[in-house]
Amino acid sequence: MRIKRAITVGALLLMSASLTACGGDDGNSDGDGTAGSPGLPEAADMASIEQFMNKYTSCTGLTPGDEYDDSALRDKDPAWGEGLDKHFPDWGIKERAVCRDAYHDSNTLVLLSDMKKFQTTLKAKNYSGLLAGKNFVVEPGDDQTVKELKASGLKYLSCDPGLHLPSGYKKEPALVEGCVLTDYFPAEI
Repeated sequence: MRIKRAITVGALLLMSASLTACGGDDGNSDGDGTAGSPGLPEAADMASIEQFMNKYTSCTGLTPGDEYDDSALRDKDPAWGEGLDKHFPDWGIKERAVCRDAYHDSNTLVLLSDMKKFQTTLKAKNYSGLLAGKNFVVEPGDDQTVKELKASGLKYLSCDPGLHLPSGYKKEPALVEGCVLTDYFPAEI
């Protein structure tokens, strides 16, 4: 009996140490992270986001946002956030780029310098429909791409006070009061 108890205590200590080593919630809720979601994917640069996307879906032909906005593709398939990175600093956007998915739609990738600032502006504009990591967001161009990204660890970011979730899905506060992160991805983002 004593051996069983020692093994159980040892296993619990090992699990506790593993959780701490994996970067459990350290209570950091400043503008650089996302409150309540320490496990969200994080990116160092646009190439990191592109590589992350290609693990779950297709992201080819990465093009800086301004170049995409000036291209012929813009007229056929506009990308989210046109001009926000240059003309609207209150969004907290560091860099924006666009890639194409396997369905010939544009995915907008946005690296953020300040997630809290981004969420504040998102809430003021009453906007929803982005998938969020710790310091980046993605606006998928196709419903199939959204389905493929469900397993990625990204969360649906909504600042819509009328958001209702089906039972069984998690909803947690984001950095800005009134915004939430959820593992429920609406049919249309």
